[in-house]
Amino acid sequence: MNTLSYKTVSAKKENIDRKWLVIDADGQVLGRLASKVAKILQGKHKPCYTPHVDCGDYVIIVNADKIKLTGNKWQQKEYKWHTGYPGGLRSITAQKLWEKHPERLVEKAVKGMLPKNRLGRQMYRKLHVYAGSNHPHAAQKPQTFDINTFK
Repeated sequence: MNTLSYKTVSAKKENIDRKWLVIDADGQVLGRLASKVAKILQGKHKPCYTPHVDCGDYVIIVNADKIKLTGNKWQQKEYKWHTGYPGGLRSITAQKLWEKHPERLVEKAVKGMLPKNRLGRQMYRKLHVYAGSNHPHAAQKPQTFDINTFK
């Protein structure tokens, strides 16, 4: 009889070690970048991943204005919302949204790939997207993260 006992350890929010990661979106395809960032925000890249605990890292995305979309998505992809009034369905193409607020294009893509519950909203708060190459989070000593090597 084997005397070793193996026990699954669930992560607790007090014991999670969070890092600050900087990801450069220059030349990245939007959907591929968003899916990888969503995994990092959830903590699925860590061995201590627990589904009911937010164990992900903080992510800073820079150069969001240099993102790429494939095919005809610049003209055909639409973002829709409703104002709450009768006949209040509004929409904007990806091209127009990128011209006005390039960081929102990345934010919407990542938010759509996170869980739709309290935990997903908590994970989304750890995402910081900036259109240029500068960010105000130097005090957190973020590490650069190569998203191309991440699976």
